[in-house]
Amino acid sequence: MSKLDDLNSWHSNWSELRAVVYGLGVTGFSVADTLNELGTKVLVVADKAEDGIVDILDVLGVEYLISESPEAVSTRVSVFSPEVVITSPGVRPDNGFLLQLQASDIDVWTDIDLAWRLRDKSGRASEWICITGTNGKTTVTQLVEKMLLTAGVRAVACGNIGVPILDVIRDPADFEVLVVELSSFQLHYTNSIEPLASVVLNLAEDHLDWHGSMKEYSRTKGKIYNNTRVCCVYNVGDKSTSELLNESNNTESAQAVGFTVNTPAPNEIGWVEDILVDRAFVDDPSVALELASLADLSDTIVVSPHLMANIAAASALARAAGVQPSEISLALKEFKLDAHRIELVLVKDGISWVDDSKATNPHAAAAALSSFDSVIWIVGGLLKGVDISDLVSRYSAKVKAAIVIGLHREPVLEAFASLSPNTKVFEIPSESSEIMQDVVVVAKSLASSGDTVLLAPAAASMDQFKDYAQRGELFAEAVKREVS
Repeated sequence: MSKLDDLNSWHSNWSELRAVVYGLGVTGFSVADTLNELGTKVLVVADKAEDGIVDILDVLGVEYLISESPEAVSTRVSVFSPEVVITSPGVRPDNGFLLQLQASDIDVWTDIDLAWRLRDKSGRASEWICITGTNGKTTVTQLVEKMLLTAGVRAVACGNIGVPILDVIRDPADFEVLVVELSSFQLHYTNSIEPLASVVLNLAEDHLDWHGSMKEYSRTKGKIYNNTRVCCVYNVGDKSTSELLNESNNTESAQAVGFTVNTPAPNEIGWVEDILVDRAFVDDPSVALELASLADLSDTIVVSPHLMANIAAASALARAAGVQPSEISLALKEFKLDAHRIELVLVKDGISWVDDSKATNPHAAAAALSSFDSVIWIVGGLLKGVDISDLVSRYSAKVKAAIVIGLHREPVLEAFASLSPNTKVFEIPSESSEIMQDVVVVAKSLASSGDTVLLAPAAASMDQFKDYAQRGELFAEAVKREVS
């Protein structure tokens, strides 16, 4: 039995542990700060760091090495002789430093593993609801948080959603339930959590350049089901999610609940026309219990099959935690989607202008494309190793014209040329200083009443923008300037 096995509580003796923290972004700093508070002997290793963060480490008295030299890092870590390494989740699995440590039988954790062990800081261990999938993670995480808060539960969304989970663990608010969004990067390294409920929302090609294959990406996502205690939620419309559940470990006592955009079968939550119904958390599954309706949603929200699926998934997780139908209905009435998620920017002259800049992969873009009948599609960016051709082929009949942006435009242009040759395709030059203004001017000349001008790039944004948010903001600004 190793020393790490005994460290399963905030109140364990962490002072005798030697830990390396690898990476010094927001997550890395939260790990170093937490371990320092626990009295752990810490060495932070990173190839770069902001001056302000390094200054704080100096004040805290935390040891660190900021170096791009693998030799310098290896030597310093060897001398330090760690018993565990806690890595930032974005570090690739083929990283030489981590492979060297794992070959020496040194455990590699992320902040998620550490947070699980520390979740009883207040004296009572918090419950966790864990959410992953290629698309919809953030919306479902926020929906579950809202439903729990409406039910009077002290809940908080955290993890990949932006709030470091260790900051939540140390918050004096003493949260009863953590709603944890988990990326495939985090799940790759995570092994020890035992959620109350968990879900894989969907699976499609994404981050294959990081994971190496779709098989490995899927396997990693499926780890979220392992050791789930009460309820494992899967997507009835995506067979791969139920397959991952069937392959998971230690879930025999958990209820398997499907979510669907169609009429639900027993042990499912889904939709009967515009009514959300529950046939899983009921005494008699032949009876469908009404939870909410589409009429509960704000009229500023674009209703799509993707959103309906997200609502059904969130409701299943919330019901597993004991949330009542009236509380789900009220939560939906008060819920607001984040910006850049199929967000209606403007309607003028019968033309809708929609910002779905958050669609950074083909699967996400498909959710938007399926919501409209006649589309001027703004597409392109960094493709992250995925193939866009199936998306072009599947929605060819809906796309009146395509406006191509971004660095990886050749695969996009080739897909339209071979699979949708009758679609009008326009390119915005990469060197353009006003990309979105040029996009909107072209789109305005093409669109007519009944059309939707849709920014759903199916690609990452960092080739031409700071992030997807800036891409969406610049689009919205250009629409309001050029159209309204």
